[in-house]
Amino acid sequence: MSSKHDPNQNHLLAALLDAEFDRLAPHLELIPLLLGDVLSESGDKLHHLYFPTTAIVSLHYLLENGGSSEIAGVGNEGVLGVSVFMGGDSTPSRAVVQTRGHAYRLPAAILMEEFNRGGHVMRLLLRYTQALLTQMSQTAVCNRHHSVEQQLCRWLLLTLDRLPSNELTMTQELIANMLGVRREGVTEAAGRLQGYGYISYRRGHITVLDRAGLEDDVCECYAVVKKEFGRLLSDVRHRQENIG
Repeated sequence: MSSKHDPNQNHLLAALLDAEFDRLAPHLELIPLLLGDVLSESGDKLHHLYFPTTAIVSLHYLLENGGSSEIAGVGNEGVLGVSVFMGGDSTPSRAVVQTRGHAYRLPAAILMEEFNRGGHVMRLLLRYTQALLTQMSQTAVCNRHHSVEQQLCRWLLLTLDRLPSNELTMTQELIANMLGVRREGVTEAAGRLQGYGYISYRRGHITVLDRAGLEDDVCECYAVVKKEFGRLLSDVRHRQENIG
């Protein structure tokens, strides 16, 4: 494993007990994830799980007419592949890299061995899954009831929470696909946020200048998701502090 990267950059891996981590560590493979990489398609049987460290993966639901929208994101707070240990065998969503970076890949069979021990790993992954379901349900509510500007604020804040900087590489077209709205709607919303001085946008690069402004403008959905992750994974934060 490269000295530049550390599995403990992923919150779930950082929360493992020493004995659990020691059993998984030999099987963790550091891999680069490039923008647009498709890690799984709807209906695929998953043979690996991915623990992002610096990358962000977007889960999309695809419609028969070719349309899609994001139902959740997975970054350094979680793991891609919950269907492996939830008994679903295959995933109903498409997983595509939203922000390039790195992740640790783990064979599904190895994770299931640990999960079936019925101890700390099982409880940790089930709590993460509950938090992920909260994110999915809140995204559905937000897309139905809140403005594109509020949705964009929510998306930007959730993305920032998973990144070490305030800069994002993302075109308006990709954001529109994430939110399931017209590109024109994103252009108008981004223009207003730039006019407020909250963000700077040029050539596919977004810089957040005023996070507090975004938090003032966002709907309640962001706080609901953040609170639920904090509540269910409070011991993750505690273990990370111990590691540091």
